[in-house]
Amino acid sequence: MAQNIAILGGGAGALAAACFLSAKPDWRERYAITVYQQGWRLGGKGASGRNAQLGQRIEEHGLHIWFGCYANAFALIRAVYAELERPAGAPLARWDQAFRPHDYVALAEAVDGGWRPWHLVLPHRPGEPGTGLDPVTPWQLALAAIEWLPRWHSELRAAAPGQLAPDVDASIAALVAQARALPADAHAHGDAGRRALRQALERVQQRVQPCAFTGVVGDDGLRRALIALNVATTILRGMLADGIFTRGFDAVNGEDFRAWLLRHGGDQALCVNAAPVLGLYSLLFAFADGDPARPGVEAGTALRVMLRMSFAYRGSVMYRMQAGMGDAVFAPMYELLARRGVRFAFFHRVEEIVPDGAGVASIRMTAQADVPGGDYRPLVDVQGLPCWPNRPDYGQLDPTQAALLQAHGVDLESWWSDWPALFRARTGKDLPEKTLLRGRDFDHVISGLPVDALALAAPALLDVSLPLRATVATLRTTATQACQVWLNHDTRALGWTHAPGGQEPILTTFEKPYDTWAGMTQVLATEAWPPEIAPASVQYFCGPMPQAGLPPRSDTGFPARAAARAHDDGVALLRDRLQALWPAAVGGFPWHWLVDPDNAEGPARFDRQYWRANIDPAERYVLSVPGSTARRLVTDGTGLKNLYLAGDWLKTGLDCGCVEAAVMGGMQAARAISGYPETILGDNDGM
Repeated sequence: MAQNIAILGGGAGALAAACFLSAKPDWRERYAITVYQQGWRLGGKGASGRNAQLGQRIEEHGLHIWFGCYANAFALIRAVYAELERPAGAPLARWDQAFRPHDYVALAEAVDGGWRPWHLVLPHRPGEPGTGLDPVTPWQLALAAIEWLPRWHSELRAAAPGQLAPDVDASIAALVAQARALPADAHAHGDAGRRALRQALERVQQRVQPCAFTGVVGDDGLRRALIALNVATTILRGMLADGIFTRGFDAVNGEDFRAWLLRHGGDQALCVNAAPVLGLYSLLFAFADGDPARPGVEAGTALRVMLRMSFAYRGSVMYRMQAGMGDAVFAPMYELLARRGVRFAFFHRVEEIVPDGAGVASIRMTAQADVPGGDYRPLVDVQGLPCWPNRPDYGQLDPTQAALLQAHGVDLESWWSDWPALFRARTGKDLPEKTLLRGRDFDHVISGLPVDALALAAPALLDVSLPLRATVATLRTTATQACQVWLNHDTRALGWTHAPGGQEPILTTFEKPYDTWAGMTQVLATEAWPPEIAPASVQYFCGPMPQAGLPPRSDTGFPARAAARAHDDGVALLRDRLQALWPAAVGGFPWHWLVDPDNAEGPARFDRQYWRANIDPAERYVLSVPGSTARRLVTDGTGLKNLYLAGDWLKTGLDCGCVEAAVMGGMQAARAISGYPETILGDNDGM
């Protein structure tokens, strides 16, 4: 008899679990899978929606870029597209039409009170993403960094002709040779090998002393070459000194990354506070409560992420989606799972998870909306591409409920939604509830709820699971914010003229709160604007949002206040700061550049752009604060026999917030229940 599996939440981790559980031909004989999702769409923090009133434009939670080292996420999405078998002429028919390689990254350097762009074009590596992961051990990654030192040194020599010690070339060549001669297994290096490596590193550092150069701040090429060498050699020396090659990255997770660099002799300007290091903090939203003055990320996790992104990718360092993440990732996953026979119960909000001595005994849910026609069909067609709308299809809902939802602009995805009170005031009744019971409705539960949402929905679990209680007490999350602007100027006309290979920029380390920017004009081809107002470009921004704690659920005005802040921050970005990146806007931002069907004047045109505050417990970004990985759980780590966790907040071996970690968490859950998949690439340091 098939076992019933209830999956709570439809984020990447939960859907990955469903994909692997339903992958074998005989899965229906073993499992009956139901995904319970609040609201009308899947995707969690990666969900996107189409705005039918404004050119079917894509509205995202933020800026979503996949890295070429996301071996598991890419393997999954490749398999989804292959099995889906969209017609050859259909939009995004194959995975490599949905994802395009991207090699160009820019960093905004703060120099002499201004901003200077640092353009980086990363080399293409052999292979394709999703076909494996290499290298993965700390030593393999360190060796890859050592083999890059000659390249960085050649850039330094070109920037400072005649200023380097005459034997620098020989010292770097000796270091590379020494490293290559060591065994692949770091445990076999021995004291003599480690001592020789340390001495070779010290000789290189002694011969490339920043104090030997003048004009470092003013000369971009010289400064950046010194930064590359200083960051690399500091990391290598620290990994060697702290035994990371044999102990693994987690050995130094009790310390903040920048403090760790400083302890190992990193120069303040050329390492600790250098743009590549600051960029990692921006990438990981590594600011307590979103406060830029309180940065923090554990050193081991930071090292692992930085080195894997830099040296373990296949193909290109990054891949851009050619539509919204909901369109390119979650719509295909939904279509495939529905075709396989996985059931989806939309408009089901988890209110309480109740344990007993044998595990999870019951799950209480609110039925947010009635679908008289039966199963809700969530996708809409936009120029032949199945997409998620930015609001429910009210035509499929009970007419009375639909009218009330629309009249009050109810957000069914918000923790602070006033929908229950509105429904009660209109009908005199509470929204209907559904209670799932163990043995009748489920045998196993996979919780895809993020850590904050799980803690709020299941306080009783914390009472009976000491490990889960410790995790909730240790992990920290932060709110983020995002905005998108559609312009009648292309990116070059904005004044940003650097476009290697025709690629638009992906830039970070700019001024907060919107410290990360990407030109995302490639997605316009899948939108449906009237020709007379069709944008020439679309630009995405994101960053941390300062917000300490969560107000009570009764504070239904909190989302509007947070959204207003994201809006005002977006206006201030365009008005006051963006001229550093878009020189054509010097002298005051030309508001008429913004595409606005209402043709408003001045900053009011921003009101037809898109912004959001990611404040919901299910949307907040999970931080990797010092010491937190030790408290992360694996999927079955709660001690409750029939409860499995999924998501990027688990102990996955990557241990940071990203779609790769979420997929790895879902794979853990599927493996714990079914034994498949046997392997999760990169789930440890490979030692």
